[in-house]
Amino acid sequence: MERIGDLIPDTARRLGLEEELRLARAVSTWNAIVAERIPAASGACRLVRLVDVRTAGGGTIEALVETDHPIVAQELRMREPELVEALASAPGGVRLGRLRIAVRSG
Repeated sequence: MERIGDLIPDTARRLGLEEELRLARAVSTWNAIVAERIPAASGACRLVRLVDVRTAGGGTIEALVETDHPIVAQELRMREPELVEALASAPGGVRLGRLRIAVRSG
C-alpha cells in the first residue's frame, strides 16, 4: 500500500503535469507564508507564475506575483528577501532568484 502523496509526483511527470504541480505547491506555500508574515496582504496578492530564467551563469527561477493595490506591491518589494528565503525553506516551496511584482489593473 502506498500513500497517494507519494504517487502524485511520478503520476504528474508521466502525464506531463510536472510544472503545474510545482506551481500549485508553490502557490499554496506562498499563500501560507503571506498569511503568516504579512496578514494584511493575504488575499490581496497571488503567485501566478514561475518563470525559468536562463542566464550566462546558469538559471534561476523568478516568481510573478500579482497584487490588487500599489501599497501591497510596495510592502512585498520591501520584504522580498524575507519572502524569498521563507519560500525556499518551506516544505513545498521553491528556491527563487527574485520576485517580479505587478499591480493588477482594472
